[in-house]
Amino acid sequence: MAIETPTPTPVPAGVPGSVPAAPPTLSGRARLVLFVLCAAQFMVALDFSVLNVALPVLGEDLGLSRSGLQWAVTAFALPSGGFLLLFGRIADLYGRRRLFLTGLVVFGASSMLATLAWDPASFLAGRALQGLGAAVIVPTGMSLLTTTFPEGPLRDRALGISGTLLSLGFTVGMVAGGVLTDTLGWRSTMGLLTAAAVLVSVLAPKLLEESRTPERPKLDVPGAVTVTTGLLALIYSLSTAAERGFGGADVVVTLVLGVALLAAFVVVESRSAAPLVSLPMLRRRTVAFGNLGGLATFSMMSTIVFVLTLYLQDLLHLSALGTGLVFGVQGLASVAAGVYAARIVGRIGARRTLVLSLIGQGVFIGTLLGLGEDSGVWLATVAVSLASACHLGAIIAYGLTVTSGVPNEEQGLATGLVTTTQQVGLTIGIPLLGVLSTTQGSLYDGVRLVVAAAAVILVATGLVVAAGLRRT
Repeated sequence: MAIETPTPTPVPAGVPGSVPAAPPTLSGRARLVLFVLCAAQFMVALDFSVLNVALPVLGEDLGLSRSGLQWAVTAFALPSGGFLLLFGRIADLYGRRRLFLTGLVVFGASSMLATLAWDPASFLAGRALQGLGAAVIVPTGMSLLTTTFPEGPLRDRALGISGTLLSLGFTVGMVAGGVLTDTLGWRSTMGLLTAAAVLVSVLAPKLLEESRTPERPKLDVPGAVTVTTGLLALIYSLSTAAERGFGGADVVVTLVLGVALLAAFVVVESRSAAPLVSLPMLRRRTVAFGNLGGLATFSMMSTIVFVLTLYLQDLLHLSALGTGLVFGVQGLASVAAGVYAARIVGRIGARRTLVLSLIGQGVFIGTLLGLGEDSGVWLATVAVSLASACHLGAIIAYGLTVTSGVPNEEQGLATGLVTTTQQVGLTIGIPLLGVLSTTQGSLYDGVRLVVAAAAVILVATGLVVAAGLRRT
C-alpha cells in the first residue's frame, strides 16, 4: 500500500541494457497516510507550547493562582507521560488503528472542554484528558508509521518528516499562542486544537488500516500498574519541584515512590510470561543508548527554550510576540534541518548522526554563555536556531536507532519507549535545571548556569552514546 515500485525493472549490474534501480517512492495514498499521522503528532506537539504565552491571561480569567498555572502544564504532562507505555502495548494487542481513533476522539472532546471551561476545575480536567488522549495518539501514531513504511529509505523519509513537524509544532505553538491570545483570547488556543482533532478524526478512518500483533498474549497488569504509577509519581515530583523546590514532603515522597515503583517494574518484567516491556529489548544497545540520546536532546532543548523565554522577556523586555518570533526563526531552522536530515542519515547512518547532533546541539547551546545582561537577541536567535537544527537531527536519528531491526510485532513496544522518552524528556528538563536557576542571586546568573549545565550534559551524552553504540 505504501510503496510504488519504479517502472523500469533493474537487472544485475554489468548486463547490457541494465537500468539502475530507482529508489522506492511514496504513492498518493501513502502520502495521505503520512499526512494524517504527522498531523496528529504536530497537534500534540502544538499542545505542549500553544498555551504557554496565554497562561497569565488564562489565570486572571479563570481565577487560577500562580501555583495553579503550573498545574495547567502538569495536568497535561502527568497522563501524557505516565500512560504511554501502557497504551503502546494495548495498541499492539488490540489494534493500533482502533486505539489511535479513540485517542483522537478523547483529545478533541477534552480540547472542547478546555475551550469552554467555566472554572479552574473544568479547565484542569480538560487538560488532564488532553494528556490522556495524547498518551494514546503518540505511541499508536508512531507504531502505525513504522509498520506502514518498511525499514530503509521510506521509513527514514517518513520519520524525517514526522520529526520536522514535531519540532516545528513546539515553535508554531509559541508564535500562534501569542498571536491568538492577543487577538482572540486564550480560549482560541484550545479551540485551535479542537479544530485540528476534528480534521484528523475525519480523515483517519478512511486512510488507516488496522495493525496488531498476530498473537494476543494477556496484558501484563502488574507491569502496567507499576510502570504507569511510577512514571506518574516521578513526573508529579519533578513538576512540583520546579515550583517549590525539592524540600517539600510530597516531592520527596513521590520521588522515592516513583523510583521504587520503576525498580519494581524491572523485577516484575523479568518474571512475566508476557511482559509489557521486553527486558531483552531494553538490553539492546541501540534501544538503551538511542533512548538515552533522545532523553538528553528533548530535556535540554525544552529547558533552553524555557530559560531563553525568561531571559528575553524579563531581562531584555521583549514582548510575548517578539519572543515568539525569535522562536519562529528556530522553527524555520528545524524545517531546513528536516529537509537534509534523512539524507545525512542515509550517508553516515543513524548512529553517527545521533552522536554528532547531540554534540553539535551542546556546542551551539554553549555559545549562549556570550549573552549579555542587556543585549543578546541576535545571539540568542542564531544560537538557538542552530542548536534546534541539531536537535531535529537527534530526534530523527534516535527514533531510527531505537526502532531499526525491531520486528513488526514489537514495534509498539519500541515506539512506546521512543515516545515515553520524548514525553518524559519534555517534562523533567525544566524541573531539574529550573531548580539550578532559582539558586542564583539573579536571573542572569541562573540562565548562564542552566546554559552551561545543558551544554555539558549534551556533549557528555553524545560521547557516552558514541561509546555505547560502537560495540554494536
